[in-house]
Amino acid sequence: MDEPQNDEPPEHARRNRELWDASYSAWFGSLARDQWAADPHWGLFAIPQTELPVLPDDLAGRDAIELGCGTAYVSAWIARGGGRPVGIDNSERQLATASAMQAEFGVSFPLLHGNAEAVPRPAASFDLAISEHGAASWCDPYRWIPEAARLLRPGGELVFMRNSTLLALCQPPEGPAGTELLHQQFGMNALDNGDGGVNFQLPTGPMIRLLRESGFVLEDLIEVQAPQNATSPYDYVDPAWARQWPCEEVWKARRV
Repeated sequence: MDEPQNDEPPEHARRNRELWDASYSAWFGSLARDQWAADPHWGLFAIPQTELPVLPDDLAGRDAIELGCGTAYVSAWIARGGGRPVGIDNSERQLATASAMQAEFGVSFPLLHGNAEAVPRPAASFDLAISEHGAASWCDPYRWIPEAARLLRPGGELVFMRNSTLLALCQPPEGPAGTELLHQQFGMNALDNGDGGVNFQLPTGPMIRLLRESGFVLEDLIEVQAPQNATSPYDYVDPAWARQWPCEEVWKARRV
């Protein structure tokens, strides 16, 4: 199949689009300029690429798709590294911020408004597919992982960052994660985040099987520890908690 079917987006994608356009875009948009101006850094604690190697070493000449790009700062980093990125996001308002940042910083690449579970690009178009808490957190893995496989050329890399399964299991309805398991792990995937949106958290075993079934070989799984004296603008994880247990995961897989 060269391109995905142009079906209506699923219910979770419609809900997430409404949430991001109405509630989240202004807050994340206020961070965009700092993220675009900075060197690559990752996750809840903005860990530098030198300490948490998420991007491949050599980006020059590589075609990349950022799945759930938001304000597209990751795509900007890829472009500055010599890559040829394309960003896709479900939120029109996030993409408007991304476009403004392109004009301000003089970095240009295509931006697509759509669901990262069905990207309007031919099969085998990219060498790298990447998501930092974009599709990896807000899209159904049973849709977006096979879609990433479709988009990648043989030997292409999939890199994504998401919250850890342990963090999700310990997350209360409000406030930071604690030391008590509050949710069951078996059968976990779609999670109602309490403000109208839908997050996804497929546990480790099912995710490994899904990657294999989709045509990937898992190359690395990094469990992220918060740095010493870390701070974060996100209130759902306590830095002291994240020094003891993994708060995030970086997955790296290769398309066979």
